[in-house]
Amino acid sequence: MRGLTIVIASLAASPALAASGPFFSLRNTDFVVLIAFLVFIGVLVYFKVPGLLGGLLDKRAATIKSELDEARALREEAQAVLASYERKHKEVEEQAERIVATAKREAEAAAEEAKAKLAMSIDRRLKAAQDQIASAEAAAVREVRDRAVSVAVAAAGDVLSKQMKAADRNKLIDSAIGEVETKLH
Repeated sequence: MRGLTIVIASLAASPALAASGPFFSLRNTDFVVLIAFLVFIGVLVYFKVPGLLGGLLDKRAATIKSELDEARALREEAQAVLASYERKHKEVEEQAERIVATAKREAEAAAEEAKAKLAMSIDRRLKAAQDQIASAEAAAVREVRDRAVSVAVAAAGDVLSKQMKAADRNKLIDSAIGEVETKLH
Protein backbone atom coordinates (compact mmCIF):
# COMPACT_ATOMS: atom_id res chain seq x y z
CA MET A 1 0.00 0.00 0.00
CA ARG A 2 2.76 2.33 0.79
CA GLY A 3 4.34 1.72 -2.69
CA LEU A 4 1.08 2.72 -4.37
CA THR A 5 1.03 6.05 -2.52
CA ILE A 6 4.58 6.81 -3.61
CA VAL A 7 3.69 6.17 -7.27
CA ILE A 8 0.58 8.41 -7.08
CA ALA A 9 2.53 11.20 -5.36
CA SER A 10 5.30 11.11 -7.96
CA LEU A 11 2.78 11.34 -10.84
CA ALA A 12 1.00 14.22 -9.20
CA ALA A 13 4.27 16.13 -8.75
CA SER A 14 5.47 15.80 -12.37
CA PRO A 15 6.94 18.91 -14.08
CA ALA A 16 4.23 18.96 -16.71
CA LEU A 17 1.65 19.61 -14.02
CA ALA A 18 3.82 22.20 -12.22
CA ALA A 19 3.18 24.97 -14.68
CA SER A 20 0.00 26.93 -14.35
CA GLY A 21 -1.73 28.97 -16.94
CA PRO A 22 -1.66 28.77 -20.72
CA PHE A 23 1.06 26.68 -22.36
CA PHE A 24 2.16 29.30 -24.98
CA SER A 25 3.11 31.93 -22.41
CA LEU A 26 6.63 32.99 -21.40
CA ARG A 27 5.55 32.52 -17.82
CA ASN A 28 5.08 28.83 -18.46
CA THR A 29 8.39 27.13 -17.69
CA ASP A 30 7.62 24.22 -19.94
CA PHE A 31 7.19 26.54 -22.94
CA VAL A 32 10.43 28.39 -22.09
CA VAL A 33 12.34 25.15 -21.80
CA LEU A 34 10.88 24.01 -25.14
CA ILE A 35 11.93 27.28 -26.85
CA ALA A 36 15.45 27.05 -25.31
CA PHE A 37 15.77 23.48 -26.49
CA LEU A 38 14.66 24.38 -30.01
CA VAL A 39 17.10 27.35 -30.10
CA PHE A 40 19.88 25.07 -28.91
CA ILE A 41 19.08 22.55 -31.63
CA GLY A 42 18.94 25.40 -34.17
CA VAL A 43 22.36 26.69 -33.09
CA LEU A 44 23.77 23.19 -33.41
CA VAL A 45 22.30 22.85 -36.91
CA TYR A 46 23.45 26.39 -37.90
CA PHE A 47 27.03 25.66 -36.93
CA LYS A 48 26.80 22.25 -38.62
CA VAL A 49 27.72 20.40 -35.46
CA PRO A 50 25.89 17.21 -36.53
CA GLY A 51 27.90 17.21 -39.77
CA LEU A 52 31.12 17.82 -37.85
CA LEU A 53 30.26 15.06 -35.40
CA GLY A 54 29.34 12.78 -38.32
CA GLY A 55 32.63 13.67 -40.05
CA LEU A 56 34.63 13.03 -36.89
CA LEU A 57 32.81 9.75 -36.38
CA ASP A 58 33.38 8.81 -40.05
CA LYS A 59 37.05 9.76 -39.76
CA ARG A 60 37.35 7.73 -36.56
CA ALA A 61 35.57 4.79 -38.26
CA ALA A 62 37.98 5.05 -41.22
CA THR A 63 40.95 5.13 -38.85
CA ILE A 64 39.63 2.12 -36.97
CA LYS A 65 38.98 0.31 -40.25
CA SER A 66 42.52 1.04 -41.50
CA GLU A 67 43.96 -0.12 -38.18
CA LEU A 68 41.89 -3.30 -38.40
CA ASP A 69 43.06 -3.86 -41.98
CA GLU A 70 46.65 -3.28 -40.92
CA ALA A 71 46.22 -5.61 -37.95
CA ARG A 72 44.68 -8.24 -40.24
CA ALA A 73 47.59 -7.87 -42.69
CA LEU A 74 50.10 -8.13 -39.83
CA ARG A 75 48.29 -11.19 -38.51
CA GLU A 76 48.37 -12.84 -41.95
CA GLU A 77 52.04 -11.96 -42.31
CA ALA A 78 52.75 -13.36 -38.84
CA GLN A 79 50.89 -16.55 -39.72
CA ALA A 80 52.88 -16.86 -42.94
CA VAL A 81 56.15 -16.34 -41.04
CA LEU A 82 55.03 -18.85 -38.40
CA ALA A 83 54.15 -21.39 -41.10
CA SER A 84 57.54 -20.76 -42.74
CA TYR A 85 59.37 -21.30 -39.45
CA GLU A 86 57.34 -24.41 -38.75
CA ARG A 87 58.27 -25.79 -42.20
CA LYS A 88 61.92 -24.91 -41.62
CA HIS A 89 61.78 -26.48 -38.17
CA LYS A 90 60.29 -29.65 -39.62
CA GLU A 91 62.93 -29.70 -42.39
CA VAL A 92 65.70 -29.20 -39.83
CA GLU A 93 64.29 -32.03 -37.68
CA GLU A 94 64.16 -34.33 -40.72
CA GLN A 95 67.68 -33.33 -41.69
CA ALA A 96 68.88 -33.97 -38.12
CA GLU A 97 67.22 -37.40 -38.18
CA ARG A 98 68.92 -38.16 -41.50
CA ILE A 99 72.27 -37.02 -40.12
CA VAL A 100 71.83 -39.17 -37.01
CA ALA A 101 70.82 -42.18 -39.13
CA THR A 102 73.81 -41.65 -41.44
CA ALA A 103 76.13 -41.29 -38.47
CA LYS A 104 74.76 -44.52 -36.97
CA ARG A 105 75.25 -46.36 -40.25
CA GLU A 106 78.77 -44.98 -40.61
CA ALA A 107 79.57 -45.87 -36.99
CA GLU A 108 78.27 -49.42 -37.50
CA ALA A 109 80.27 -49.74 -40.71
CA ALA A 110 83.38 -48.40 -38.97
CA ALA A 111 82.83 -50.84 -36.10
CA GLU A 112 82.48 -53.75 -38.53
CA GLU A 113 85.60 -52.63 -40.38
CA ALA A 114 87.49 -52.28 -37.09
CA LYS A 115 86.35 -55.78 -36.08
CA ALA A 116 87.53 -57.17 -39.40
CA LYS A 117 90.90 -55.38 -39.11
CA LEU A 118 91.26 -56.58 -35.54
CA ALA A 119 90.49 -60.16 -36.58
CA MET A 120 93.04 -59.91 -39.42
CA SER A 121 95.62 -58.42 -37.06
CA ILE A 122 95.01 -61.18 -34.52
CA ASP A 123 95.35 -63.80 -37.27
CA ARG A 124 98.60 -62.22 -38.49
CA ARG A 125 100.00 -62.08 -34.96
CA LEU A 126 98.96 -65.67 -34.30
CA LYS A 127 100.62 -66.76 -37.53
CA ALA A 128 103.73 -64.74 -36.71
CA ALA A 129 103.79 -66.28 -33.21
CA GLN A 130 103.34 -69.77 -34.67
CA ASP A 131 106.13 -69.06 -37.17
CA GLN A 132 108.38 -67.86 -34.34
CA ILE A 133 107.52 -70.95 -32.29
CA ALA A 134 108.24 -73.21 -35.28
CA SER A 135 111.50 -71.38 -35.95
CA ALA A 136 112.52 -71.58 -32.30
CA GLU A 137 111.55 -75.25 -32.27
CA ALA A 138 113.63 -75.92 -35.40
CA ALA A 139 116.56 -73.99 -33.92
CA ALA A 140 116.29 -75.95 -30.68
CA VAL A 141 116.15 -79.25 -32.61
CA ARG A 142 119.16 -78.16 -34.68
CA GLU A 143 121.06 -77.16 -31.56
CA VAL A 144 120.20 -80.46 -29.87
CA ARG A 145 121.35 -82.38 -33.00
CA ASP A 146 124.55 -80.37 -33.25
CA ARG A 147 125.28 -80.94 -29.60
CA ALA A 148 124.40 -84.62 -29.94
CA VAL A 149 126.70 -84.90 -32.94
CA SER A 150 129.54 -83.13 -31.16
CA VAL A 151 129.00 -85.27 -28.05
CA ALA A 152 128.87 -88.40 -30.24
CA VAL A 153 131.98 -87.33 -32.12
CA ALA A 154 133.80 -86.60 -28.88
CA ALA A 155 132.66 -89.89 -27.40
CA ALA A 156 133.61 -91.73 -30.58
CA GLY A 157 136.98 -89.98 -30.56
CA ASP A 158 137.55 -91.01 -26.96
CA VAL A 159 136.50 -94.58 -27.68
CA LEU A 160 138.60 -94.77 -30.83
CA SER A 161 141.61 -93.19 -29.21
CA LYS A 162 141.48 -95.73 -26.39
CA GLN A 163 140.93 -98.68 -28.69
CA MET A 164 143.14 -97.73 -31.60
CA LYS A 165 146.83 -98.14 -31.75
CA ALA A 166 149.33 -95.77 -33.29
CA ALA A 167 149.72 -97.79 -36.51
CA ASP A 168 145.96 -97.90 -37.05
CA ARG A 169 145.77 -94.19 -36.47
CA ASN A 170 148.40 -93.49 -39.07
CA LYS A 171 146.61 -95.69 -41.62
CA LEU A 172 143.37 -93.93 -40.90
CA ILE A 173 144.97 -90.49 -41.32
CA ASP A 174 146.60 -91.53 -44.61
CA SER A 175 143.32 -92.88 -45.98
CA ALA A 176 141.51 -89.64 -44.97
CA ILE A 177 144.20 -87.57 -46.73
CA GLY A 178 143.87 -89.71 -49.82
CA GLU A 179 140.12 -89.36 -49.77
CA VAL A 180 140.38 -85.58 -49.47
CA GLU A 181 142.82 -85.45 -52.42
CA THR A 182 140.46 -87.39 -54.65
CA LYS A 183 137.48 -85.23 -53.73
CA LEU A 184 139.38 -81.97 -54.20
CA HIS A 185 140.73 -82.91 -57.64
